[in-house]
Amino acid sequence: MGTETQLVKVEHLYKEFDENTKNPLIHIMEEQKGIDKKGGTMRLGAYPCVLKEGTLASKVYGKSEISERHRHRFEYNNDYREKLEKAGLKISGTSPDGLLVEIVEIPEHPYFIAGQFHPELKSRPNRPAPLFIGLVRAAKNIK
Repeated sequence: MGTETQLVKVEHLYKEFDENTKNPLIHIMEEQKGIDKKGGTMRLGAYPCVLKEGTLASKVYGKSEISERHRHRFEYNNDYREKLEKAGLKISGTSPDGLLVEIVEIPEHPYFIAGQFHPELKSRPNRPAPLFIGLVRAAKNIK
């Protein structure tokens, strides 16, 4: 829920908090609709993510494609994608087919980057996740 709450500062825009929202920037994944018994039905496991060249995400990871672990039922609503990009949100990582938003960032911010995945699931004390390393580096540069 980290990416969603970074994007949606007002809870009524997020379908999980308010099922009757008129502007569901974050909504339940299509394949999750109609599932009553939730056990074992999330988007779970490692999925590939293609990074847009020249973005903070590509700089932090140092490559054009990554694999990160997921554990969620909600996703960005592509009906709002164009509007969010026009407002300054950069979609810097997507599923290989380009349909699922995986990473967003705000280029004008020193370090606003958020992933739909859980980087902490692959992070280790001796091998921190690239997003965490990037955060520490950005914090060190703040004067």
